[in-house]
Amino acid sequence: MDALLKKLSEARGVSGNEEAVRQVILEAVREHIDGYRVDALGNLICYKKARRQGGASWPRKVMLAAHMDEVGLMVTGFNNDGTLRFGKVGGIDDRVLLSKQVLIGPDAVPGVIGYRPIHLIPRAERNRPPDFSKLAIDIGASNQAGAEKLVKLGDYVSFRTSFEVLAEDGLRTVKGKAFDDRAGCAVLVELLKGEYAVDLYAAFTTQEEVGLRGAKVAAYAIAPDVAFAFEGTICDDLPSKKDVSPVTELGKGPAITFMDRSFVADRRLVDLLVRTAEKEGIPYQFKRAVAGGTDSGAIHLSREGVPAVTVSVPSRYIHAPVSMLSLLDLEHTVQLVQKSLHNMEGGLGS
Repeated sequence: MDALLKKLSEARGVSGNEEAVRQVILEAVREHIDGYRVDALGNLICYKKARRQGGASWPRKVMLAAHMDEVGLMVTGFNNDGTLRFGKVGGIDDRVLLSKQVLIGPDAVPGVIGYRPIHLIPRAERNRPPDFSKLAIDIGASNQAGAEKLVKLGDYVSFRTSFEVLAEDGLRTVKGKAFDDRAGCAVLVELLKGEYAVDLYAAFTTQEEVGLRGAKVAAYAIAPDVAFAFEGTICDDLPSKKDVSPVTELGKGPAITFMDRSFVADRRLVDLLVRTAEKEGIPYQFKRAVAGGTDSGAIHLSREGVPAVTVSVPSRYIHAPVSMLSLLDLEHTVQLVQKSLHNMEGGLGS
């Protein structure tokens, strides 16, 4: 899966500009699905009909969702010295932006997010977050006219981060860009290679980072019986002076969400995942923070309501220029959901 994750991670797809990611996914799934369509918001919805006989009449239509977009920036203006003003697309902490390399627009113009050197920052300001209004993207242009020849207002800006395997043994850790949610996309691609007794509708959604927008319209169109959303979620397992349980830990398996700020998980689906993990000997953990939101937040409110659950791959440093995850967690997430879909053939119960 590392080859697929590399392609997904290095594709540029800030919210509202997911086409490059969509093409990588289409290339990977085309031979494993019965059909697909791209809707008005750019969601890629793939259909895979049931290949095996099952014992339950419900649920029959299962939605699997993972969002294609990543957090990033957008060019909002030009300065006289040739640098660019920009706004944030999605939730980004100003402190992770300093001196980061970026790529701008369809031509991938390289740039650096500049800020005053420490020598010129008063001591009283050094312990405070940087003043976002004073950040600018430097593309090497000497004046505004030169900058306007290279980029345009409204151009998307993505972080320039290469995918790399950091450790072949142990946790098989990798680093890259946009594991939130290219990790979920990789999981969903792998799931489509299997055979199931339910009809699958795989929605690779858009604009999740700016309000779960793609999932809202995709769920309305699909009208599923139940839904699973896949994410790259918060992992904060580095050493701490305080005895506080981390939200998730690398290498401890997929993280199951009870609740976040966007939804409360359907307990039948949570129980299904837990029973499956324990029966199959698949490591798992619970997300131990009511933080963030996922596509489940939009899906579960669609039409008359949809039972939903979110399963995530723990990822360090999400919503930053570079993230890290364990390929073991990625593989265990695929195994857990694949087995759970098979175990769901007998129904979910009440």
